[in-house]
Amino acid sequence: MSKTIQCVVVCLVLCVSLAFSQGLSPPSNVTAMDTPNDDGSSVTIKWDAAPEDSGISGYQILRRIAGGGLEEIGEMLPAGATSYVDATIEKGNAYAYIVRAVSDAEATVDSNETAPAKGTGEWFHTGKIPLFIAMLLFGAVIVWNIYYARSGKEVFVRRIPGLEAVDEAIGRATEMGRSILYSLGLGRVDEVPTIASMTILGQVARRTADYETPLRVPCRDPIVMNVVREVVRTAYLDEGRPDVYNEENVFFVTESQFAYAAGVDGIMIREKPAAIFLQGQFFAESLILAETGNSIGAIQIAGTDSEHQLPFFIAACDYTLIGEELYAASAYLSREPMLLGSLRGQDWGKVLIFITMILGVVLELSGVNWITTLLQRVN
Repeated sequence: MSKTIQCVVVCLVLCVSLAFSQGLSPPSNVTAMDTPNDDGSSVTIKWDAAPEDSGISGYQILRRIAGGGLEEIGEMLPAGATSYVDATIEKGNAYAYIVRAVSDAEATVDSNETAPAKGTGEWFHTGKIPLFIAMLLFGAVIVWNIYYARSGKEVFVRRIPGLEAVDEAIGRATEMGRSILYSLGLGRVDEVPTIASMTILGQVARRTADYETPLRVPCRDPIVMNVVREVVRTAYLDEGRPDVYNEENVFFVTESQFAYAAGVDGIMIREKPAAIFLQGQFFAESLILAETGNSIGAIQIAGTDSEHQLPFFIAACDYTLIGEELYAASAYLSREPMLLGSLRGQDWGKVLIFITMILGVVLELSGVNWITTLLQRVN
């Protein structure tokens, strides 16, 4: 027997004897299975926990694709680990796994190779069933409230001074023979505050169409400008006054933040509108716009969901829509049954969520944590 073969044999004997001398035993009950409730892009490997005195310092996962060799995947796992999720597989391929136990002296011992496992996607996430039921209940509440509103019954909506002042502001501009300025802020067309502002603008345009009061809408985004033109045109058509609509009153200023603010301020100074609406998404330019409008004596009705800009609007404007008041404005102004019903249904849902939060806190303090466990499972 050659010296090379003798050296190899000696090394193997030493490794095996070292492993047994340290009490290393291979991981037991190693299984590989498709990860439940995923899209089929991972496989989960599980094994039994090792005893505290096993001498194992960590685990290394080895993977074999059909017809290929073993490869190490992931980083070394701690000694207390009992599972590993392989999220680097390719869909459609089957993989077999070996869990290698490693000692402090870097001795290793391998488990038996698992049966091949393949990742498959599920149609439905069973852990989301409570969330699905909650969505169904929430949807049912909204549908029922819409039906309730359409039945002709009165739907109570708390008084919002800023929206009740809309007719006052438009009437004042009409009496003074001056224009109305409406700014949607700096938001894009796909942002919620901008969409909410457009619905308010539609209601304002209906009233200006009746009074034949000029409505000026400077826009920062060209896409917003085109959508706003359609909103205003539709409002004038619905009121039977298409002849009063002037497309040039809805115009593009610039996409630059402070250049837009300077341009709108210039319009305020030159034209001195009697009423100014600042509705939408605003940033650092909010105080510049509001202070300029205040300096010319215009009635200002502002609204935004940005809590950082609300103090400036509250200080410089006559009325301010705070947070969700901006979203409720279309229902408040139009009194449309579908909008009122959906608004009432959403409020019911918020009350239920608030009650659930209080109940969860009380139960948690009492040592009952089933609501916490349920929410963790849904997540």
